[in-house]
Amino acid sequence: MSAHSHEIEEGLAFLPKFDASGLVTCVATDVATGDVLMVAHMNAEALRKTIATGEAWYFSRSRNALWRKGETSGQTQRVVEMRTDCDQDAIWIRVEQIGAACHTGRRSCFYRKVEGEGGEAKLVFVNAERLFDPDAVYKK
Repeated sequence: MSAHSHEIEEGLAFLPKFDASGLVTCVATDVATGDVLMVAHMNAEALRKTIATGEAWYFSRSRNALWRKGETSGQTQRVVEMRTDCDQDAIWIRVEQIGAACHTGRRSCFYRKVEGEGGEAKLVFVNAERLFDPDAVYKK
């Protein structure tokens, strides 16, 4: 193990490792239930704003834009705890989720289960009730 990797894996300096696009993957879980709510990405500014404000900020790859969770929908995430993994290339935030985490109006983005049947994979809805109508909220 090099001195640098020892510092990253065992040290107390927060040294997030961003990918070639300047992003780090972030997993958000519900602090009360432990449920995985969503997986998104943060750039340096989103990470800085999340730490500074205690609210979840992300970077949208599809819109190429910074966004605060809930800025349009009102479905916010208050960060209770933030962790990084061993090599600091992923972030885990435990949040108090207000309403739905998913832009589809569901509590979690993980509302479909993959089932194998005869060597083929299919999706089955689980916990898929909508908490809000995305067409009304996002004016699509």
